[in-house]
Amino acid sequence: MHPRNLHQGSYDFNVLCKTLPTLAAFVFENQYGNLTIDFSQNSAVVALNQALLKQFYHIDFWQLPKGYLCPPIPGRADYIHGLADLLAMKDGEIPTGKKIKVLDIGMGANCIYPIIGSQSYGWSFVGADIDSTSIKVAGSIVKFNKNLSSFIKLRLQKDKKSIFHNIIKPNDKFALTLCNPPFHASMQQASAGNARKVKNLNKGKAAQKVGLNFAGKENELCCEGGEIAFLKQMVNESVDFATQVGWFSSLVSKSENIAPLKKRLTQIGAKQVEVIKMTQGQKISRFIAWRF
Repeated sequence: MHPRNLHQGSYDFNVLCKTLPTLAAFVFENQYGNLTIDFSQNSAVVALNQALLKQFYHIDFWQLPKGYLCPPIPGRADYIHGLADLLAMKDGEIPTGKKIKVLDIGMGANCIYPIIGSQSYGWSFVGADIDSTSIKVAGSIVKFNKNLSSFIKLRLQKDKKSIFHNIIKPNDKFALTLCNPPFHASMQQASAGNARKVKNLNKGKAAQKVGLNFAGKENELCCEGGEIAFLKQMVNESVDFATQVGWFSSLVSKSENIAPLKKRLTQIGAKQVEVIKMTQGQKISRFIAWRF
């Protein structure tokens, strides 16, 4: 993990249960004598996230509607810290404070990136989403946590075929944009990917029939053409806002999508492209960033 990531090593479930006593109902001792939870159970993952957010980011209220995406927090934190390093390239210092404005495309009901970014670096955020329920729920999280209310604003994307258009206003200036894009072309693909993940979590044992362990609505997980189609559209739209954004960025789930994205970025005149790898345990992920 990134050296500034607060979630190094194993979860300390004793401390987390003191922080959020309701988590204790999901904690058990595994065959190796270690405390853990069933990561294939969505309600357990939600409780873990509530405890992590309370302990590390002072979030007292965080609830999601049934079925909405509940992201793994350590990996999300790595992306934020990687973006902070990107901003530090210029003079070696990470800029902090509300003057650093960040746009989160597809924020979701969970509001994770604005929470971590505002509480870690004091950045101000605009969170955008096409789903009105996500905007409403994220708004409740911001409202009921006083340490968030002055840092986070929300915008509903009413044109579901657009990414930056209708969200970035004429007078906006953003240091960064970030995105966790829909990875799949269909819910069938999403379910198949989750089945593989659950099998791995169960160490090859016969897995019980479960839903998506981190949940997720169709608009959070899928789009026509999958990840590469979404990201190509993002790249194409970014040209129109080249003077209003310092760095554009997005997670890229599939490594084979990097080459065509870099090719397209060269074609449209991006002056700098960076691909940053992130490692969480055995998992390797990445984000791509570009500027004009």
